[in-house]
Amino acid sequence: MTRSYFGTDGVRGTVGEAPMTADFVLRLGYAAGKVLAAREAGAADRPAVLIGKDTRISGYMIEAALEAGFSAAGVDVLLCGPLPTPGVAYLTRALRLAAGVVISASHNPYGDNGIKIFSGDGFKLADAVESEIERALGEPIGCNASAHLGRARRVDDAGGRYVEFCKSTFPVHLDLRGLRLVVDCAHGAAYSVAPHVFHELGADVVPVGVSPDGFNINDLFGATSPAQLQAAVLRHQADLGIALDGDGDRLIMADAQGALYDGDQLLYAIVRHRAMKEKVAGVAGTLMTNLALEQAFQRLGVAFARARVGDRYVLELMREKGWQLGGENSGHIICLERHTTGDGIVSALQVLAAMRETQKTLGELTADLVMFPQVLVNVQVPRGFDWKKDRSIADAQAAAEKSLDGKGRVLLRPSGTEPLVRVMVEGESRQIVEAAANSIAAAVRRAVAG
Repeated sequence: MTRSYFGTDGVRGTVGEAPMTADFVLRLGYAAGKVLAAREAGAADRPAVLIGKDTRISGYMIEAALEAGFSAAGVDVLLCGPLPTPGVAYLTRALRLAAGVVISASHNPYGDNGIKIFSGDGFKLADAVESEIERALGEPIGCNASAHLGRARRVDDAGGRYVEFCKSTFPVHLDLRGLRLVVDCAHGAAYSVAPHVFHELGADVVPVGVSPDGFNINDLFGATSPAQLQAAVLRHQADLGIALDGDGDRLIMADAQGALYDGDQLLYAIVRHRAMKEKVAGVAGTLMTNLALEQAFQRLGVAFARARVGDRYVLELMREKGWQLGGENSGHIICLERHTTGDGIVSALQVLAAMRETQKTLGELTADLVMFPQVLVNVQVPRGFDWKKDRSIADAQAAAEKSLDGKGRVLLRPSGTEPLVRVMVEGESRQIVEAAANSIAAAVRRAVAG
């Protein structure tokens, strides 16, 4: 079935434009509620879902519409307010709920928003269930009789529960005493929980990006804008900087000198440390994973495989192969023995555990991983633009591949969340890589203009 609404990370768009309108969200809540109710038929109690959100102004509207839709379908609703996406996944599983719903557009600006759904086991909703919801969206919206409406209540201790969960993923024989950490929460969902996690483990925490106003999420702060993190690390003479994105599932780190470490480097630090203690069967990456990381895993004797871009596909590959570790260079890192989804706080704790146990800095842990220069250029395109059919783009791509002389990679792909074509070129020479990426990007722009 061709799906009209669900993408790689749920439903997402610009608020006020289809599908992110109040009437659609109401219908989505009702359709999802009916599907969940049918799947829970015969249970003693009504199905219940947890709804969490990030700090966007539009979260209030979307939360209210979802609550109404679920209630009309006979599903109870638990509201937890701002909480990181992985926190919603954890609480959904811990509270034995039918599903968890996150209102967030992750790293996108505040004018966008989205809705993603976790199943009762804490994993992202299966494609088959999303397809059922899509079919239900095509049916007229109704409303249960009063006796069969869902109830709603607030979960007041959601943040505290999630803080304790995060702390439980850090080895009990270790602490963070003596470390000064800058923690940048992107004015997003982690603002009221992330600083507490690291502080309660003993660190001296300098919180930044913790003053959300509904409009400033991801704006000049967080994992997608790490300059503030770097500056704060240097200004406060911190040992390390930790930057999350708006919904708390991405991680970027900075060392005491302000040098940045992306998802590939942080994943390597975790895997290398694990491989010193136990057999690591394999690691999942994506088409965007740096070639240097693949080669480094080969040296460690660790199998590696690439999935499509998106943590959803990384997780699918990990579960298919029975692997515990995977991630993306954007900062989504999945440690399946710790959590069912990517979690920026939990991932940071795994890196910190490696540093504490080895008594090495982040630079020392990743010293033998020499990254290939990789350039990513995002080109705005109209929705539905099919770059594969344009001969000039294909010619530019072929010329770029020839310039790399077999010592690199070229990748063009549409964004799963924004109207963009992402042009990635990787190779040994930064000059050649930049020229190749800019040449392809220019060809895409010309095709769009034409």
